[in-house]
Amino acid sequence: MPATVLVGTQWGDEGKGKITDLVSGDFDCVCRYQGGANAGHTVIANGHKLALRQIPSGIMHEDELAVIGNGCIVDPEVVIGELDTLQGQGISCKGLRISGNAHIVMPYHKVLDGAHEQKLGKNLIGTTKRGIGPCYMDKMNRTGLRMQDMLDDDTFREKLESALAYTNPILEKVYELPTYTVDQICETYLPYAERLRPYIVESSKLLNEMLADGKDILFEGAQATLLDIDHGTYPFVTSSNCTAGGAATGSGVGPTNINRVLGIVKAYMTRVGSGPFPTELSEEEGVGKFLLDKGHEYGVVTGRQRRCGWYDAVIVNYSARINGLTDIALTKLDVLGGLDTIKVCTAYECDGVEYTTVPEHQSIFRSAKPVYTEVPGWKEDISGCKTFDELPQAAKDYIELIEKLSGVRVSLVAVGPDRNQTINRFWN
Repeated sequence: MPATVLVGTQWGDEGKGKITDLVSGDFDCVCRYQGGANAGHTVIANGHKLALRQIPSGIMHEDELAVIGNGCIVDPEVVIGELDTLQGQGISCKGLRISGNAHIVMPYHKVLDGAHEQKLGKNLIGTTKRGIGPCYMDKMNRTGLRMQDMLDDDTFREKLESALAYTNPILEKVYELPTYTVDQICETYLPYAERLRPYIVESSKLLNEMLADGKDILFEGAQATLLDIDHGTYPFVTSSNCTAGGAATGSGVGPTNINRVLGIVKAYMTRVGSGPFPTELSEEEGVGKFLLDKGHEYGVVTGRQRRCGWYDAVIVNYSARINGLTDIALTKLDVLGGLDTIKVCTAYECDGVEYTTVPEHQSIFRSAKPVYTEVPGWKEDISGCKTFDELPQAAKDYIELIEKLSGVRVSLVAVGPDRNQTINRFWN
């Protein structure tokens, strides 16, 4: 049975956690295929408000598996903390599975992350300092440790000794920071291994067996398209492939099993951290402050204030092409309620040249000026609307404009943060 990929289409924070939680009830398994504990997703359901960073939001459905795939990196401390939180609220975690091939975030990764950002000065990337980049660097450098390594003390110690032989000189000579010993790290991480041992599996084998048995799988990406290491606004990106193509490599499931890609699109734009943002608005006044305050645009993991701007159809059109979107879930449409008019960026102008897709060259994108189309807003509170027909005409026109500009149908429309505040148009 074919599988579905759910992917962010902008710079993240589009509401992937809510939509994953909403649609995952139709699947037998939700698999997170990349990223680490730097990507927070908020889930509100049945009176619970949970901010998860590592465990897939599909864990909210008791009868499903929630898999952390091989393309992810795992912070054991965060996973154990989330297990304790979930179980403390009466939510079963028996469906959690963690790939033995997923790499482990070590304490020195977090230290290196912060030290590197400090060295960059005004050119900082704006990472969450959770050790994501350094962990992926060690993975590619073949000096990383994987979840399966923790299951055997001797193997873990041997590989850790090799990793520290590479890392300690960097800490000491480059950043003038304290170094680590094998015993120091084992004292903390080997107890983590015992707690997580029941959840560690051969995830590729598990997922392919499920597909062979006719089970349905939802692949969930962290971050979003414009933060993809290859297709995002480099170097202001994450360290993995969060686009739909990453689902295959990050899970060990062949791409021919995937036949649907659901793109999560926020009704306006936000961005956390540094990097270009053509439609950005001033956060101190006017619409920028309106979106910030009404949309509660603060990072789930860091609490950082998000940069806000008008909807950028150029970026979503680019995402539709890169990911092969078949459907869109439009989120936070309710936040736009109260505006007299709404602007939509339909193209960029740079040095007299108009672009209708994201320019490949960073120098062009950095200086791009948005070309806007202005459409009527609406004053009504739409948070209680249950069907498309109940929406104000201006809201319906806005949805249809997004469809026209992206070339993808809007199958789901979120009009509030709760699972039930979602209009289902075409999703089945």
